[in-house]
Amino acid sequence: MQTLGRIVLVVAIAAFTCVSGGGNVAAQGAQGAGKPASQPRFASLKASKVNLRKGPGTDYPTAWVFRRAGLPVEIIRDYEAWREVRDAEGTTGWILRTLLSGRRTAQVAPWEVKDGKARVQEPLRERARQGSEAVALVEAGVIADIMTCDGKWCQVAVGDYKGYVSQTRLWGVYPGEVLE
Repeated sequence: MQTLGRIVLVVAIAAFTCVSGGGNVAAQGAQGAGKPASQPRFASLKASKVNLRKGPGTDYPTAWVFRRAGLPVEIIRDYEAWREVRDAEGTTGWILRTLLSGRRTAQVAPWEVKDGKARVQEPLRERARQGSEAVALVEAGVIADIMTCDGKWCQVAVGDYKGYVSQTRLWGVYPGEVLE
């Protein structure tokens, strides 16, 4: 897909979400601990290596290691300086709040990433409408910086490219959520 004056870019992922561990991690020993968050909300990882723990404290074992700065996570519960989070695959566990950023990011169609299969490519559109010209193609699982969302479309940046992606194709923003 190439038009005059436009270069279509396929943005690839170097490595997917996480390494070590696996499956859903229950906050063992922390069930019912803490207060519920005022509401679930999205954040992103500040560091390129973040331990996901089985409970809210360094005494709890590490169950998973995230290795992608900017990875979006959903905060589902607060407990003192700890946040219980969920990633796009549904894995849950606890992260120290200082390792989280309010910077909004999203993964492009992470549910389309399948082991051993070619990655689905999502168009990064010039305008916020279906059928608008693609300025780039991004692979499923790529992390995009969210600039704005109108409830249906989000303007995002992936590397040096900016464009629009339907909110239904992003994990890291709620359906209908408006971000200015």
